[in-house]
Amino acid sequence: MEMELRTERTALVVIDMQNAFCADDGSLAQAGIEITNLAGAVAPCRQLLESARQAGVPVIFTRYVYRADYADGGVVIRYLLPQLKDVNSLSEGTEDIEIIDLLAPVEGEFVIDKNRPSAFYATNIEPILNGLDVDSLVVCGVTTNICVESTLREAFNLGYYVVIPRDCVAGNNAVLHDATLRNVEFLIGDVTS
Repeated sequence: MEMELRTERTALVVIDMQNAFCADDGSLAQAGIEITNLAGAVAPCRQLLESARQAGVPVIFTRYVYRADYADGGVVIRYLLPQLKDVNSLSEGTEDIEIIDLLAPVEGEFVIDKNRPSAFYATNIEPILNGLDVDSLVVCGVTTNICVESTLREAFNLGYYVVIPRDCVAGNNAVLHDATLRNVEFLIGDVTS
């Protein structure tokens, strides 16, 4: 059952809609990772973003960013996807980490850099949400089953009501994407169109 969102207590969180994930010449594509599904979230996210802006809802973008030397890359860079380092993926100071032009932040919107899937891990998002007096989050972006899901779970654990518009998220694997949406519906929050 969906709760009612109050615009004055809601923020839109746009997860990792960066060149690395969504551009044909981004580093994930260069590393041989399929991004076709991820790019499909761009147009719906743009529509949602424009609606949030018109309604005066605060917008927070996240960017997945590693140090240039990858000292903060952890298990992902060392063991799981070392090929990301070979293509300079998600390296600070590169165009790869920037939000795609169609969704570029405007003045007054927040951009949070992170080096782990959750937007809450070792970032300042929670003080920002507290300062905005937010208790509900609408979350969109990529990838559904990794960064979006990690953020949703952490938000839920911290007491936020979370909503995920199914057409505004995308993942590399349809089965895992669907599993995340089902998990959210089961206990974490609401899935909407």
